[in-house]
Amino acid sequence: MNTYIKDYIFLTLGALIYAFSIEAFFVPSEIFDGGITGISMILNILTEKPLGIFIVMLNLPFVILALKKLGKRFVFSTFYAIMVFALGVTFFSGIFHGKCIIPDLELFLVSIFGGLVLGVGVGMVIRNGASLDGTEILAIYATKKLPFSVGEIIMFINLFIFTCAGFVKDWQHALYSIVTYFIAYKTMDIVIEGLNESKSVFVITDYSEEIGKNIMKKMDVSVTYIDAKGGYSGMAKRIVYCVISRLQVQKLKEIAKSIDPHVFIAIENVYEVEGVRIKKRKI
Repeated sequence: MNTYIKDYIFLTLGALIYAFSIEAFFVPSEIFDGGITGISMILNILTEKPLGIFIVMLNLPFVILALKKLGKRFVFSTFYAIMVFALGVTFFSGIFHGKCIIPDLELFLVSIFGGLVLGVGVGMVIRNGASLDGTEILAIYATKKLPFSVGEIIMFINLFIFTCAGFVKDWQHALYSIVTYFIAYKTMDIVIEGLNESKSVFVITDYSEEIGKNIMKKMDVSVTYIDAKGGYSGMAKRIVYCVISRLQVQKLKEIAKSIDPHVFIAIENVYEVEGVRIKKRKI
């Protein structure tokens, strides 16, 4: 219970920091974030409707999409963080009224300091088991149909959003938006202690076959069995190995621990993955 309380305190704080960065730096300067928030900001300019409404409406389908593969806990935490973010945007909008927190701040400085604050907020949310952007969830599903990684798909989506921002506003603001995205992404790296697209997982257990089958069935992830031998016991074991998205880590842990409460799980960062995903053959 203490862990859950801690997680939701940081989820709340991270979402509010993110909302603060949007209303205190980017909305007044018309510099755009990437992902769903960036699309929402463009629609906000075109329609003059509240930004928070677009954030919830556009993210909701992706949150529902995540329910099947990423687990109820992740989905609930993500939905909670998005709602706090949307409410925070509405709250800070009433405070700043479309004015930058630092009057007459140059766009380059807005990109730097706004990106730093944004990265801290989003990083805190991701570190505590949630997401604030549905495009990442979409990218995980799209990798099954397209020959691109999660990171490449997210990059394509954001390049499209920044291109649209160039037509809606101007190309100077679009280029500053790219600078902001880069700074925010690097800041998230620091907050999360290594934000990577993929994780390699070694599961050491006496129930390797059962855990492996459940991972393939419930997560649609291919696994590899590695024959090994216990150092102390001298007994033969089979290690379950797989490569997954960082958003899938919590789901895998839940599957493994539900079968073997004493399971040993080792998770490592994967900086590059090459090869073709082997899909399950229907019989």
